[in-house]
Parts: sequence; C-alpha cells; structure tokens
Amino acid sequence: MFSCNNDDDVNRNNPYLIDPMVNMQLDLSLPQYNPLNFPGNSLLLNSQGIKGIVVYNIDNNQYVALDLTDPNHVPNDCSRMTIEGIEAMCPCPNENNKYNIITGQHVTQPNLYPMQRYRAERNGNVISISN
Repeated sequence: MFSCNNDDDVNRNNPYLIDPMVNMQLDLSLPQYNPLNFPGNSLLLNSQGIKGIVVYNIDNNQYVALDLTDPNHVPNDCSRMTIEGIEAMCPCPNENNKYNIITGQHVTQPNLYPMQRYRAERNGNVISISN
C-alpha cells in the first residue's frame, strides 16, 4: 500500500493546487472497477479530485491514486493529463510535462512538483481512496 506521509509536505506546499475532499470506496466485484483486479492496470475516475484521479494497481496489495491535473501550473481547460501506459502527460501547448503514475514524479525533471497523491488502501475486495 502506498500512503500519504512525509511526501504530503511537497503536495501541501504546491501553490497551484487545492486539496479537494476525496473519500470513496471502489468495490472490485463491480464491473466498472474490474481493471483494478489485475496488476499493471489503471482506471480513471473522472468525478473525483481536481481534474479526475488515476488509480494504478501495482501488485494487488499496493495501489496508487493520483490527481490528473498537472501539478506544475494552475488548473485550466487543458491541464487534465492523459494516461499512456504508466505515464501521465499534460496536453497544454508548450508543455512537455510527463509523470510516472507509480511514483508521481516528473519523468525528466524530478525537482518539479509531483502529482498530487491520495491514500489508496485495499481491504478485502474494496479499495478506499481518501485524503
């Protein structure tokens, strides 16, 4: 399980992002969450977080939940990132921001703000995502 800890300081100090209330449960027996039953799969949750949340299954015991807004500029019409494999990319013009959705870190510039992380914890057949 990945959880929020000392890395929260980096997220809290990000001047571009708000901290939206996130508290949801994903029942893995429901068909819409079935992809999360398999390691290496991700699922997008459009109605949560700032611009949506991506949930990634590392190994059926560890899950990562990250906000889909690019953390290195103010959220706007183009700041919702797209997912390709294990990378999230910002589609804004003149932006080349690309992040690893397992670590949340910028792929080429690790000194930039990481993706905003939420707690993701599996208990039985339910993944709880919260902040």
